[in-house]
Amino acid sequence: MTTALLIIDVQQALCAGEYECFEIARVIDTINDLSARARKAGIPVVLIQHEESEGAFAHNAAGWQLAEELATSPQDWRVRKTTGDSFYQTNLQKLLPKEDFERLVICGLQTDYCVNATVRQALNLGYDVVLAADAHSTVDNGNLAAEDIIAEHNKDLAHLTGSVARIDVKPAADIRF
Repeated sequence: MTTALLIIDVQQALCAGEYECFEIARVIDTINDLSARARKAGIPVVLIQHEESEGAFAHNAAGWQLAEELATSPQDWRVRKTTGDSFYQTNLQKLLPKEDFERLVICGLQTDYCVNATVRQALNLGYDVVLAADAHSTVDNGNLAAEDIIAEHNKDLAHLTGSVARIDVKPAADIRF
């Protein structure tokens, strides 16, 4: 079974300032450990960046850039997206054809938006998904604290299954490549 690691939207605009995600330094450290283990095992790492036509996420704007603390490699693959779903109108499915990739390990930002949409779409497309329970984050939404949003998504996504694929939610340290 071939695996890929997806790192979603770990961008400057979500790592500092007004939209800084919950426990972002710890989350980035966890993602860096996960990606180092993936690279060592020869697993492709895909860096996904959200972009909009203007504002903090405009292509090449300071907020669009990957977080300075995020460890990357020149061998990492890159995907630009304009919606929450990392597959929608992107080259992600061409990079990770179902014939070659059966399992996607997913982490990043924001839990209740792009991470949630990508996990669900990956399941719909027939990929087995492993969500790194402690390697995704978000912000408070006015009704729930970020910590509660993360916990709810970990619980809810762990109960989803498809006819040909499944979602496992586990701590990053327990994920094997």
